[in-house]
Amino acid sequence: MKNELNLKVFIKADGRYGFDRKRVREAVRNLLLEREIRGDVVLSILLVGERKIKELNKKYLGKDEVTDVLSFSQMERKDYMDSRLRGNDVVESGNDVVESGNDEMVLGDVVVCCSVAKKQAVKMNKLLDEEIEFLVLHGVLHLLGVHHD
Repeated sequence: MKNELNLKVFIKADGRYGFDRKRVREAVRNLLLEREIRGDVVLSILLVGERKIKELNKKYLGKDEVTDVLSFSQMERKDYMDSRLRGNDVVESGNDVVESGNDEMVLGDVVVCCSVAKKQAVKMNKLLDEEIEFLVLHGVLHLLGVHHD
């Protein structure tokens, strides 16, 4: 089972935010496979409006502004990811990483602001589905430890 990817993607979006969920799930699956992530992986994706993303941005990052995407990792420690990438099963216990019988890797949450995604899609002459996919993948990369300035 460890050589396979068993991906669970939970998507929550207000009914007014229509997008291709299957496309997003497949894009996430392909990204994880490219990064050689295997095993049971769980990811949560939430599409929200400007008010909610601004609230989250202020509460968790101290930025009182609207943004396109936020990611909230459930695996903050680098040694956790390093161990998972080597195929070891670990869980965090306080400040330590310990072996566990649980194979599930809970990546975390990716929150996309749909109205910002729409504006960016129009500006770049892209489909909304393309922009949402891009933003979700951007958030997933952050969850995997890939950051930018």
